Amino acid sequence: MKRFISITLVFFIFVSTLIGCSKNENTITSEKISVVATIFPQYDFVREIAGENVELTMLLPPGSESHSFEPTPRDIAKIQDCDMFIYVGGDSDSWIKGILESIDTSKMKIISLMDTVDVVEEEIVEGMENDHGHDHDHDDDHHEESEYDEHVWTSPRNAKIIVQAISEVLCDIDKDNSSIYRQNTTSYVAKLDELNMDFKNAVDAGVRKTIVFGDRFPFRYFADEYGLEYFAAFPGCSTETEPSAGTIAFLIDKVKTENIPVVFNIELSNEKMADIICEATGAKKLLLHACHNIAKSDFEKGISYLDLMTANLEAIKEALK
Repeated sequence: MKRFISITLVFFIFVSTLIGCSKNENTITSEKISVVATIFPQYDFVREIAGENVELTMLLPPGSESHSFEPTPRDIAKIQDCDMFIYVGGDSDSWIKGILESIDTSKMKIISLMDTVDVVEEEIVEGMENDHGHDHDHDDDHHEESEYDEHVWTSPRNAKIIVQAISEVLCDIDKDNSSIYRQNTTSYVAKLDELNMDFKNAVDAGVRKTIVFGDRFPFRYFADEYGLEYFAAFPGCSTETEPSAGTIAFLIDKVKTENIPVVFNIELSNEKMADIICEATGAKKLLLHACHNIAKSDFEKGISYLDLMTANLEAIKEALK
């Protein structure tokens, strides 16, 4: 990965030189500001705030795995030329630092989602495997550097804070449309507040407070927000895909012992773990969408963060009954 980025940056210097040489006073440029978002959540937030008033780009192709994303020279050129760049800010975005250091960012507004909200460390709960493929042992003396959970948008309350931060920057760099942005933000924030209350009510009405994932778990902020206990095979940013027999046995036992009615999987996963657990326990398999990315067909339909989270609301109601 590091070697790829180095090659990419060298090529980018060549590409950016050509781009720079081609720009002159006669170049026809769009009156719209250019916004580049790395992944779906911030892309959709900008879409809700700004609509057609900005040129909006999502770097991660629909249907792709975000944690293994590698930028192309064209992606880097888009970042260089944009007025506003929005990324998550976690370890999976480590490639961004070198790019931003290699270009002129003096006229660019940059937002890291993880800088807008309070972040928490990624947690390894009982039964979960870490990236080294071993069950977590609370008595393990081996110290590993803590990683912060990147999936800050999975809490609607966090999403509201992020939306407001994005809106303020958009209003600052595009004052001509600032009244539209503020009006759209007010309307969208009200919908996020309603969504947040709906989740609170669903959890309060539930007969249980435990959820189980036969998959990675990118919902730490969501679980913390609503006081949910969770069990899963891997943490949210794990690169592992095959759990040990011990992890599967633990999750099966947890589902059986507590009569858990639903086992969740996340989007764009192979669902094998969830299938094994459901077959062994009789639990129902449901999707809880982390909104990291969406399928190409859903992207083309204009599916939104609110659409995905509203579907999640119904899944949570079923899992807690």
